Amino acid sequence: MQCLWLAGVQSRQTVSDSDQPLRIHLGLQQWKDGLIAGTPESLRSEAATGIPSAGRSGHLRVRDGYDEDRSPLYHLVAAAPFLVCPASWTAGRPLWHVLAAAPYLFFGVMLGGSLWYVARRLYGNAGGYIALLLYCFSPATIVGASGAQSLGEMGAVWGGFGAVWTAIAVAHTLYAPREVVLWNWRRILLLGLSLALAAGNQFSLGVLTLFALWLMLWVAPVRRRAVLVIWGAACCVAMALVFASYFFRPTLFWQGMLHAQWLDFDFRALASSVAYRHAMQTIFRGSPAMMLALPVALVAFVAWKRARYFGNLAPLGIAVVLFAMGMAAPSFPGEGFQLTALVFLFVFVAGVFADLLETRQGLVVTAALSGLLIASALWNLLELARAASP
Repeated sequence: MQCLWLAGVQSRQTVSDSDQPLRIHLGLQQWKDGLIAGTPESLRSEAATGIPSAGRSGHLRVRDGYDEDRSPLYHLVAAAPFLVCPASWTAGRPLWHVLAAAPYLFFGVMLGGSLWYVARRLYGNAGGYIALLLYCFSPATIVGASGAQSLGEMGAVWGGFGAVWTAIAVAHTLYAPREVVLWNWRRILLLGLSLALAAGNQFSLGVLTLFALWLMLWVAPVRRRAVLVIWGAACCVAMALVFASYFFRPTLFWQGMLHAQWLDFDFRALASSVAYRHAMQTIFRGSPAMMLALPVALVAFVAWKRARYFGNLAPLGIAVVLFAMGMAAPSFPGEGFQLTALVFLFVFVAGVFADLLETRQGLVVTAALSGLLIASALWNLLELARAASP
C-alpha cells in the first residue's frame, strides 16, 4: 500500500531523475518490433523518436551502441505490463504509473516474502518479523518498489538475495546421500533464475555467481564435485535465460556480453573518506531505524561469542563486500549493490536481535526494539503523507 500510494503521488509530479520512460519505450520496441533493447538498432530508434534519454542524466552508459550495464531483460520486464495497452496510452493516463510500477511492486513483494522466509528459517519467528518490519518501512525499498524515482533494479536485488540463499540451501542438501542433479533440479532452476535476474538487470551483480560458488564450497567442502556440477548447471540456466532476453539472436548476445561492464571498479576510491560517509548515508537514508539498530547489532556481534555463527556472519560479510564494491564504483549509475547490501543487513540485524531476545534482558530488548520499529513505521508514514501534500 505504501508503494501504491507513492506511485500515485509521483504520477502527479514531474519526475526528472528516472530512466523509466526510456526503459519502457525500449522494452516495448523489443516486444512489438523485435529491436533488441540496449543494442545499436534500438538506441538509434530511440534517438529518432525523441524519447527522453536517461543517458543525458547519466543513467544509461553506452559503448559502441551497446548498453554497458544491463541486458534487454531489464527493459523487457519494465515494458511487460504495457503489452495489453493501446499505443495511444501515455504518462498522462491515470493507470499508467500503476502499470509502470507493477513489475517492481511484484519484485518488492517477492523480496519481502523471501526475506521473511530466510530470516524465519535462520532465527525463528522473532527474527523473521524483525527483518520484515525493517524491510516494509524502509524508504529505500519503498522507493525502489514504486519504480518511478529509482533505476528499477528491484528485480536485480531479489535475484541477488535469492542467489545467495538458494546456493546455501542447495549446499546443505548435499549431505544427504542422493543423486546430485536430479534431486536438486528445482533448486538448480531457482538458482539459475536468481542469477539471471541479478546479472540481467545489472551486469556487475553477476559477481554474485562467484559468491554463490564460494558459499557452496564453504558449506559443503566434502562434496566439491557435486557443488561444481550444480553450480555449473545453474550458470547454464542463467545464461540461457539471458540469451532468451536477446530473443535468441546469438550475434547481439555475444556482442552484448563483450561490451558488458562486469567489473568496473576503481579501488582507489576505497581510500577516500567520502566513500565511507556516502555508504553510511546510504544505509541510514535507506532505513533510519538502522541508525540505532545496526551499531547495537555490531557491538553485540563483536563482543558476544554466541552471536558469531554462520547465520549472522554470512549476511554481514556479504553486505560489507557489496557496499565495498559500490564504493569502488562511484560513477556507476546502478543501485543494485547498495540496496542488495541493505537487505542483507536487515537479515544480520534481525539475527542478532533474535539472539538478544533470548537472554535474561529479553524484556528490555523487546521493549526497546518494539519502540524503535513502531517509531520507524510512524516516521515513514508521516514522510509519505508529507510527500503527498502540495
